Amino acid sequence: MRTLILLLTLLTGLPFTPAIGAQDMQQWFRQFRQQASPAQLYAFLHAMPKGGDIHHHLTGAGFSQWWWDIATDPDNNGGYHYFTRVRPSLCHGYGTNAFGSAPDWLMFHTLSAFSYQQLSDCEKQQYRALETLSPEEKSAFFNSIRLDKPHEGRDEFFQTHWQRLGDMLKNPHIQAFLLLKNMQAYAGEQVHYLETQVNVMEMRYPDGSPYTPEDALAVFEQMLASEAALNTGVEVRFQYALLRFLPHAEQQLEKIWAFVDRHRERYVGINFVGREDNDKGYPLRFLSTLRALRARYPQIALSIHAGESDEPNQHIKDTLLLGADRIGHGFNLIHDPDTLLLMRHNRYLVEINLISNLLLEYSSHLDDHPFPEYLRTGVAVTLSTDDRGMWSSNLTDEYYLAVTHFNLSWNELVQLNRNALQYSFLPYSVKSNLIERLGQKTASFVQQRLTGHAVPAVSTFHQFICGYAPEVCKSTQGAHL
Repeated sequence: MRTLILLLTLLTGLPFTPAIGAQDMQQWFRQFRQQASPAQLYAFLHAMPKGGDIHHHLTGAGFSQWWWDIATDPDNNGGYHYFTRVRPSLCHGYGTNAFGSAPDWLMFHTLSAFSYQQLSDCEKQQYRALETLSPEEKSAFFNSIRLDKPHEGRDEFFQTHWQRLGDMLKNPHIQAFLLLKNMQAYAGEQVHYLETQVNVMEMRYPDGSPYTPEDALAVFEQMLASEAALNTGVEVRFQYALLRFLPHAEQQLEKIWAFVDRHRERYVGINFVGREDNDKGYPLRFLSTLRALRARYPQIALSIHAGESDEPNQHIKDTLLLGADRIGHGFNLIHDPDTLLLMRHNRYLVEINLISNLLLEYSSHLDDHPFPEYLRTGVAVTLSTDDRGMWSSNLTDEYYLAVTHFNLSWNELVQLNRNALQYSFLPYSVKSNLIERLGQKTASFVQQRLTGHAVPAVSTFHQFICGYAPEVCKSTQGAHL
């Protein structure tokens, strides 16, 4: 009977009805929320079954330590060796280096051994083998690919982090390792599903020769079939990301569409990425291309970044016209009342990224974030992490901020978790099975709370939550409920 109810809900799109006993849990959580210490609340949210993370950039979701561990391990990274810039270049003045991939002043720009060999002797003097860095240099390398200082914001993020990663972005073994680390971390947070953005068309072998996209994808598939990945129990699907403001983005979109069509068993959608204040990537630029592609191929789902801006515009409305079913960020939707009204009680979902919006300075303070207005006026939303490695955060951090700043109820937490699955791009049968499994896990979690079972304390906290809410991390003593 429960399965039938879940399937009917999926088919009709009716609002989720809390299970029997939810009223007791609603009251229990209200009382718990009033009495719990920050560490107790965090431990509760960490143990809570979660639907999934469906706004997730894989290359932005690698913690600095993870990048280091795999990049300095040629036995497991495909045989690659890496060099990183430890002093600014004076060889060409300003501009790009001989390899053409980063400004001469950009510290910790990282190259493969093949690319390093293409440099002039002068340029080589600026780089050092990654594994030979001093402790101070290693620490600086770690800090260079995460937002760890108050003055850093969106310019630092968009204009230096990705460029520093350099040739590491072209190694499918590194990215597959980062995916596994994410899956293992999410398993610890009771996350059921990960829908992450993975691009495979620019991968290079250690000798600089190109992978075919299929061969690069095979590296990921091999990892996903491994015992380590299967043991996580996390379901994984990919989106392909298009950098929207490139000169030939339309031609790139055509290639991406054809590739995703060939690999629908793993790829479930396409995303348009890149900062929106670069107007070369405005949404309607792609309308004619998308219409032509839909005339030639079966439907491919679109989840597109829109409204990641602190200035009003019509990007979300235009993005819905492109055919998107999900909006990434949607921060400035609050300033577009006609589109906001359109999205109430409709089929569209906004992927909310509280930490990202805070650190990239779209929101000056979470109290000003429009998330609760969307949630409580019928705009479907879910919480996600965006570039969690660069924030040193996790999905529990997002829920902790949401609960503490917006006084979420238990039913709202259940709805946020379920939305991540209901609005995912998973095949119908997989989606319905995951929703049922989430419902069962949540019912068990509720029963344990109502009968007085303890939630284990969280022994390790991420850098973000300790910096933003240090009272959580002062002590884990007494975090059992």
